[in-house]
Amino acid sequence: MNRACRKMLVLGTVIVVTVLSGWLVQAQLPQSSQQQASPPSPAASAEGQPVTVHGDTAQPQPVQTQAYTLSPEKLAKAVALNRIRVVLDFADSLWGLAVVWLLLVTRAAAGLAAWCERRLARRWLQGLLFFAVLLVVTSVAGMPLDAIGHQVSLHYGLSVQGWGGWLADQAKELGLLVVIGGPVLLFFNWIVRVSPRRYWAWGWVISLPLMALAVFAAPLLDPVFSKFEPLAQTNPGLVAKLEKVVARTGTKIPAERIYLMNASAKYTGLNAYVTGIGATKRIVVWDTTAGHIPDDEILFIFGHESGHYVLHHIPKSMAGSAVGLFFVFWACSWVAARVAKRWGQRWGVVEKENRKYGPLVPLASRQGFVLLLFTLAVASFLLEPVSNTFSRHFEHEADIYGQEAIHGLVADPQKTAVASFNALGEAWLEDPSPNLFIEFWCYSHPSVERRASFALHYNPWVNGGRGTFFAQ
Repeated sequence: MNRACRKMLVLGTVIVVTVLSGWLVQAQLPQSSQQQASPPSPAASAEGQPVTVHGDTAQPQPVQTQAYTLSPEKLAKAVALNRIRVVLDFADSLWGLAVVWLLLVTRAAAGLAAWCERRLARRWLQGLLFFAVLLVVTSVAGMPLDAIGHQVSLHYGLSVQGWGGWLADQAKELGLLVVIGGPVLLFFNWIVRVSPRRYWAWGWVISLPLMALAVFAAPLLDPVFSKFEPLAQTNPGLVAKLEKVVARTGTKIPAERIYLMNASAKYTGLNAYVTGIGATKRIVVWDTTAGHIPDDEILFIFGHESGHYVLHHIPKSMAGSAVGLFFVFWACSWVAARVAKRWGQRWGVVEKENRKYGPLVPLASRQGFVLLLFTLAVASFLLEPVSNTFSRHFEHEADIYGQEAIHGLVADPQKTAVASFNALGEAWLEDPSPNLFIEFWCYSHPSVERRASFALHYNPWVNGGRGTFFAQ
């Protein structure tokens, strides 16, 4: 339930669940780690501009008012916090890459592989030990930055989780990473060994069902970190209202798949998210949201999350990731091979003899596989803006869908949506004026100001028009 960054660097890079499908993970994260706020500008997209509707066509018009505002005191905090977030975000990514790079250039990866070979006789056990140690080292190396991030959240009142609970969550994450990630890495390393020329294609094919499995299993792992219960148990009145949105959207999400998460044990912000596929698909509302903002605003949030299902954003994201991963795997295999040829001798990434497979290409060795992981991690970092661009598009679609879904169910959909965005931004101290480059690179959601401004001026039914997704 925190930022999907270095903790899943190695595992996530291999199966690339987090390379181009970041939205699939980030949809579950606290909003403060996903989006910031930005005022409208001449360079801003139409998402941040008011809209008048003539028939089915929305025409951007000049912005006259700022839809998302903070008090002077909270604005000062939001600006300072945004700077810290940006520094920590890039530091976390770059430090994660630096750690893997140092393991290569210092020959620590090669030394670890040799140590595992001396300790264990069976090669598969050597591999499990090697990757378990690798995952522990990369995770522990990043804990200081994670701890700084947690302290910042405590200082600004975004988190209430004590250090004991935070450390317990870190231990759980690491345990899952080793138990699941070790065998997965070993399996992909084996693919490189048995198919040194076409391993990237086999890896791509195998990553597709693994990606689907990861999305399917995510809701099953969430209870390891937080408590969940059906929302109907604590707030049946709200569920009754939500069922009206279900009926209007035709999502057929039964009440038992609408969950309340005990987020108040850790966070103070607002959030709701859609997760899972097939038998595990569900919508989760944080207990910091339900009962803390008006029900009409929750209906809008629920409509937004329903939009992700109705508009098939999860399968679309997976399909887009599948296409992108084909080229990413191919390109990274080409780059890694040439890097190994240029610096492999210096790093201990060399061809080895094997009694079963004969000569092994450098990338088939344990340390060579770390080099391959490093190239994939670099690609993941560089392609983050691509992933976030698609994510922002889906989130904007869901915003439109949510606002249209509550038409006729609340007195004023525009006012409700704007109030919801303001509550969200204030809860997470979103800065109204971030750097445009940072917004492009880091934000998986449109900024709060862009979302609120669009909602304020979006009324597709004026002058006899119709909505994008609903006729009335």
